[in-house]
Amino acid sequence: MRKSKPKKRILLPDPKFGDSLVTQFVNNLMYEGKKSIAFRIFYEALDRVGEKMKDSDKAPLDIWKKALENITPQVEVKSRRIGGATFQVPMEVRPERKISLSIKNMLLYARKRSGHSMAEKLAGEILAAYNEEGGAFKRKEDMHKMAEANKAFAHFRV
Repeated sequence: MRKSKPKKRILLPDPKFGDSLVTQFVNNLMYEGKKSIAFRIFYEALDRVGEKMKDSDKAPLDIWKKALENITPQVEVKSRRIGGATFQVPMEVRPERKISLSIKNMLLYARKRSGHSMAEKLAGEILAAYNEEGGAFKRKEDMHKMAEANKAFAHFRV
């Protein structure tokens, strides 16, 4: 790279929980700069999770964090061209990328769910990920299976 790496922006913590991970999640959830709406959707989804998990002694925020942890991939495959062939080389995922991949997968599969409001869909996906099921969890499992199948090419790693 010719230019220097851009500086990492510092995210301000969210107003309700004081957590910068929540802010990162809301920033990915947001459409067209409507951050207040994105926050409202997220908080409403957490309220719904709290209602559904009344019998659990965990707080809705802890359930959400555990759900994110459950869908966080450890390895992924990247295409590398060696000679004339392209190989799917398994590589470990960087810590920042792990977080962003899990957030993006959760939101992608929440948007694909059936339901009336985005808060309802997001709450459903959070609960599914917490129980180690649903689209985002399946995506992580598929990534791990791909890496396992291609581990013979791990020596091509850079």
